[in-house]
Amino acid sequence: MGLGTGTAGTGGTRVGARGARLRKALVVAGAVAAVAVVPSAAIATPGSGVGATELAQGTSHGTLPVKPPKGDTDVVFRTITVAPGGTTGWHHHDGQLIAVVQSGTLTRTLADCSVEVSRAGDSFIEPAGANKVHTGRNLGTEPVVLYVTYLLPKGAPMSVDEPAPACAPAGKAG
Repeated sequence: MGLGTGTAGTGGTRVGARGARLRKALVVAGAVAAVAVVPSAAIATPGSGVGATELAQGTSHGTLPVKPPKGDTDVVFRTITVAPGGTTGWHHHDGQLIAVVQSGTLTRTLADCSVEVSRAGDSFIEPAGANKVHTGRNLGTEPVVLYVTYLLPKGAPMSVDEPAPACAPAGKAG
């Protein structure tokens, strides 16, 4: 007598139903296992004639709260180099920037005069708005190279010059 014959006395029908459920479960499990071993590349379409060059990679220390402007957005990618002893001067941006430090160490002073230091391999966001003035300085001996993505309202300038905030030491342009 087999599992699914249904002829084993009073309990034969239950054994048959249980056997059918078991066979069905085994078939479903086998199908799932078969799909799992098929390489996912078989589903994808292969690329051809495409190359890429990684310009920079950085790691954010925390989340990156990216907030593009409302409406049309100009997206600009730039390389910025700050020579040793150089400064960006106090300024703000009308849209957010996402930056990666390729080399060197950038020291940024923010509107509240707090200081943030970003080294090669770091990434950071510069927030948008006239109340987010800041300056970047290269206090090191090698150039600071930044790869920056600007997310600006359509037609906005890359940056807007600003006076130093009240908390900045007198005579400090950057």
